[in-house]
Amino acid sequence: MAIQRMDNVLIVVEDIDAVISFFVELGMELEGRAPVEGRWVERVIGVDDVRQDVAMLRTPDGQGRIELAMFHTPKAIRSEPRDAPANTLGIRRVMFAVDDLDDVVARLRAHGAELVGEPAQYENVYRLCYVRGPEGIVVGLAEQLG
Repeated sequence: MAIQRMDNVLIVVEDIDAVISFFVELGMELEGRAPVEGRWVERVIGVDDVRQDVAMLRTPDGQGRIELAMFHTPKAIRSEPRDAPANTLGIRRVMFAVDDLDDVVARLRAHGAELVGEPAQYENVYRLCYVRGPEGIVVGLAEQLG
């Protein structure tokens, strides 16, 4: 077998505290946060003089994780428009299964999140929506019906 599991997704951010708060409100748990620097990380990511803060969050079931990195040096660079549309190349969103889509959207709005489009129903299977959170991070929410 080539892989055992998907371990995590990395999101580079400018305000790690705001993004942690957003994902914690969504229901993720903060596993830890620490500064990261040194030759080993420079070798792994191919960037010199790295100094960053890293936080790891996990889903309540313990199976999915998101890693956040805030670079102090070198400064992070933006590769696309801040609010890139859904048809922009690259990773566009992370999707989460939720119990109550309307409740989650309301709680995330308190952290500055905005709907990208509007909630929609896919047959009698799911209610879905995309929410844009801090730093333009797009999160998909899926509530299974029935």
